[in-house]
Amino acid sequence: MQPLRARRETQTHIRRDPAPTRWGYRWHRLMLSPVYRKLVRVGLPLALMAVIGGVWFSSADNRANLAANYAKTLDSIQSRPEFLVNSIVVTGADEALTQQILTVLPVVVPVSSFDLDLEAMRATVEAINAIDRAVLRVKPGGVLDVSVTPRLPVAVWRADDGLRLIDMNGVFVAPLESRADRLDLPLIAGDGAKDHMAEALRIYAAAGPITPRVRGLVRMGERRWDVVLDRDQRIQLPPENPVAAFERVIVMAQTMDLLTRDIAVIDVRNEARPTIRMNPNAADSMRQINASVAGTGQ
Repeated sequence: MQPLRARRETQTHIRRDPAPTRWGYRWHRLMLSPVYRKLVRVGLPLALMAVIGGVWFSSADNRANLAANYAKTLDSIQSRPEFLVNSIVVTGADEALTQQILTVLPVVVPVSSFDLDLEAMRATVEAINAIDRAVLRVKPGGVLDVSVTPRLPVAVWRADDGLRLIDMNGVFVAPLESRADRLDLPLIAGDGAKDHMAEALRIYAAAGPITPRVRGLVRMGERRWDVVLDRDQRIQLPPENPVAAFERVIVMAQTMDLLTRDIAVIDVRNEARPTIRMNPNAADSMRQINASVAGTGQ
């Protein structure tokens, strides 16, 4: 038999295997995976919370209590004094337009600023014909500021149903009771006249010395202009380059006193062949003069 001391030495020199078991190795490898580690640390708690929340929300009483508490909290916040609008101020408009704006605005103060749909209110204000642009904002102190840019009337348009003020784009601004109320603005008429405002204003600007005699512009056949003067005189302009043609007529009027004569129409629609139409009395007188001259020559 082996001595006792030899057996102890043999047992002392036996080494244990430090490698993990197969399942331990697989577990450690699995925990080293970023996806699995995130799933364990984040996914499992979220899944547990979802299960608990689903069980809690499955109760109708719980859902009703949550909705009621949310509405109560929201109302308490929105009803705080610092969020209330107590007054409305309109800037950029006269008194009549201000009253019209306040009439169409669907706001009754005091009201919470959270209950105001500023975009819808802006569209409502801009729907007023006399307003070109509007900006609405809530200012400190509970003031709703409505800043508007009114449309600027540049002409009087004689429509079928009366006189109207229109802006540079031909947009209706306001009705006009009498032409005498806005003698400072040019008068236009005819189908399609308001759609060619820029050209009409250029013709008016070119009138120069005869401006006091211009009574208005008439759009003829939706393609060209007639300049109507006092004494029932009319200048017929061509569709193309009407301003240049009008300026030539003014030059003739100044050099030849053309517009001081008994002339009814000056037709410059044909640039190469301008024509003049005299009034009936002047035409009869001219015929008599021609007949007299012809008789004398015989």
